[in-house]
Amino acid sequence: MTAMNTISLYERDIYAWTQQTAELLKQRRFQDIDVEYLIEELESMGRRDRQELISRLKILLGHLLKWQYQPPHRSSSWRGSILEQRLRIRDLLQDCPSLRPFLPEAVAAAYADGAKLASKETGLPLDHFPGQSPYALDSLLEDDWFPGAT
Repeated sequence: MTAMNTISLYERDIYAWTQQTAELLKQRRFQDIDVEYLIEELESMGRRDRQELISRLKILLGHLLKWQYQPPHRSSSWRGSILEQRLRIRDLLQDCPSLRPFLPEAVAAAYADGAKLASKETGLPLDHFPGQSPYALDSLLEDDWFPGAT
């Protein structure tokens, strides 16, 4: 047996493994399913959703800070980027409503990196921005809400 034969389909081609596993489930061939990998992949899916929410919030918070702290540089491009992140977050929360209670924690986790992004993109020192998110949670996802100038 070659080394390639000892490597599972999961390790060689995860997409092919997902398709094969779905087909086995449809055929109710539960005994042929690699349960350990299935558990691993399901747990990983949940982590990916949480990480995507945090990632989207980092970008959103960074853009909102730039909007607030550099009013002369505001543009329709910034407005579009802010809206895009809000729409993607909304889509994610619609697909995964159980993430909604995690939202306050996700904002807290995302804020420091969002402030770092804003600092790098504006050239303003990091300590120029608040130490924690100054934005109300309900305002963050409102399409037409933008923070005022400081």
